[in-house]
Amino acid sequence: MKIQRQFWGTVRTYLLLSGIAIAMLFPLLWLVSTAFKSPTEPIFGFPPPLIPQNPTLRNFQIVWETYPFATYLLNSVVVAVLTVALNLLFCSLAAYPLARLEFKGRDFIFALIVSTIMIPFQIVMIPLFILTVQLGLRNTYLGIIFPSIASAFGIFLLRQAFQGVPKELEEAARIDGTSELGIWWHVMIPAVRPALVTLAIFVFIGSWSDFLWPLIVIDQPDYYTLPLGVATLAGTFSLDWRLMAAGSVISIVPVLLVFVFAQRYIIPTDAGSGVKG
Repeated sequence: MKIQRQFWGTVRTYLLLSGIAIAMLFPLLWLVSTAFKSPTEPIFGFPPPLIPQNPTLRNFQIVWETYPFATYLLNSVVVAVLTVALNLLFCSLAAYPLARLEFKGRDFIFALIVSTIMIPFQIVMIPLFILTVQLGLRNTYLGIIFPSIASAFGIFLLRQAFQGVPKELEEAARIDGTSELGIWWHVMIPAVRPALVTLAIFVFIGSWSDFLWPLIVIDQPDYYTLPLGVATLAGTFSLDWRLMAAGSVISIVPVLLVFVFAQRYIIPTDAGSGVKG
């Protein structure tokens, strides 16, 4: 009887989780299905038809030929890659002394940095825009990535990762005459690779999907990123959901690819494997 109750309890749990997963994935499935449907197929039926009867790539072709989506895609790639690279650099440089070095006011500085997470972006948006204009960065790639070159979340994440590295590795490097910058690069960075990959994924997704800041700082179509391009597409094809869905799928695919290829690196590293107690 106990085994039977456990079995049905497990079944109910999996059914509940499956229902939640279907509810979460349904909008994405509907979007992909709509992007491949021909003009004669219904998209708002009930129950929603998720399998296209006559799949076609015509919607993607129209979107690609009508608007410079290749330019939008290139702009998004450049912005996202630069944002990820600068975040990893500056966040790791800021997190290392906060985690491994002893100096007066260290904990206060860290608490001050983390407290900025509670400040909404809308509060600092106008000062950032004024500063960006004064620096002459409007309608530039650097202007788009300017507010995102470092983040309090990234500093917090990497500081926690650095604190988990055994001190013996750091002391051995100092005995060998390695500088603090050398310890950061040759010892700490390899030891926290999973945290770096995790941060890179978060930053990439945030940069790729950012709409508000590029909308404010960019007014030249040559520098539009994919979210701005999709918004422009929605304004043009406001009555054709198939074309809007095709443009949205184009903007989603790179994020899925990055996550699929990067998740293999999010594994625990045995940072203390060379340390014997």
